[in-house]
Amino acid sequence: MKLHHWPRSSVIAAKRNGVLSRNSVNNSQDASQLKLCLEESVSKLLNRRWTLENPDTKVHQITVSMKETTSRSGIFGNVNFSIDAYPKLGDAMLDERGKDPLFYVVRDDLLHPFVNGNKARKLDVLLPIIEDCLGTDVVTCGGCQSAHTAAVAVSCAERGLRSHLLLRGEQPEIMTGYNLISSIYGNVIYVPRSLYAKREEMLLRHANVIAGPNGSVVWLNDIIDSFTDLPSGTNCMQTNANRSTEDGTRKVVIVKEGAGDAVALFGIIRQVKYLSQSHILGKKRPYNFVIDAGTGTTAVGFALGALILGLPWKVTSVMLADTLDGYKKQEKRLISDFKRYAASDLISNYELKNDLVQWVHRETPRKFGNVMEGEIKACQQVANQTGVPVDPIYTLAAWELAVRLSQQQSDKGAKVVMLHTGGTLGMFGLAQRYKSYFSTLKG
Repeated sequence: MKLHHWPRSSVIAAKRNGVLSRNSVNNSQDASQLKLCLEESVSKLLNRRWTLENPDTKVHQITVSMKETTSRSGIFGNVNFSIDAYPKLGDAMLDERGKDPLFYVVRDDLLHPFVNGNKARKLDVLLPIIEDCLGTDVVTCGGCQSAHTAAVAVSCAERGLRSHLLLRGEQPEIMTGYNLISSIYGNVIYVPRSLYAKREEMLLRHANVIAGPNGSVVWLNDIIDSFTDLPSGTNCMQTNANRSTEDGTRKVVIVKEGAGDAVALFGIIRQVKYLSQSHILGKKRPYNFVIDAGTGTTAVGFALGALILGLPWKVTSVMLADTLDGYKKQEKRLISDFKRYAASDLISNYELKNDLVQWVHRETPRKFGNVMEGEIKACQQVANQTGVPVDPIYTLAAWELAVRLSQQQSDKGAKVVMLHTGGTLGMFGLAQRYKSYFSTLKG
């Protein structure tokens, strides 16, 4: 079955809502009127069906205190952590006068037991689009322990869609972590690395096999590009997906590795809007958000959301899987696509440059996926003292930076907030690879 575009139906076709730009506002009108126009534009942007029934998330407070000892051991040395699961937020944060540094953690790792928080935010808008196009199957790819493929498998199964996951390399002798979840919820095929190197060709070939002679295949990007504007609607509840058309044919949607498409930014912007409510973080206080970066999509989405909502928030992202040049190119591409897809009028209110995110190196750089000595013990310390699970590949890097920034800015500047993206299931696969590091936990 050859690749082709599906015709737009009345279910998904949408007329562009009028979005007021700065040019449409008379110079005599004051800033409050312009702000009202922008807020209305953002509301229209986010008025659509979502995968998550609501964007809620928990915010916890972590206090960093010094141990009463001069000895220093481990990554965090003589530092102790404590947690407040019900901290004062909103205006009450102004009354804080603690002597110890602290930072906040947005607990997106609690959104779902098997789906990472950043993946849930990316899929928040993607799956309803696939449903509205009457898709029956989703094909995507990732590494053997891919959090992305696990998230797609679980989320599709929960909405009645079939997922087909192409995993790089060989099937492990013992399936654990994300690999196990992908295998339970989706249909997994292991692909030799030589074939996986040509991802688009591999995905298209497999999608055509799934579709069969009478089915159809489309890339998610092509669905989105066919819209004058992304479809919107007020129904944010889950719908029953069409598992097949009346004649039994399949409509297969290909989602790229990592779901790093610009439309995924919408779910992250929705989260930013939720956090900016007056009873949570508010709109006036400056914050420095610390985010670990895989593809970098979450960091860009957060910074973009803060910009269009007029928030004094900064995003500092730890580079884990690419170079500085690579992340800057990704940021530029996402912003460009975001303008093209849905928000050109909204973005025209700003002189938007491609440097929204402050990209920083990890304190101890290494090849992506590698674990250094002492990092498993550091994860154990954080879990023991706070009940917050972090993993050595992603979220430990963000935690380390949040600790350092909170110590530097304990008495001045923006408050530090770490976005916890999840990743704990990856520990199971790491335990197979780094047995000696995990054996130290026995004592």
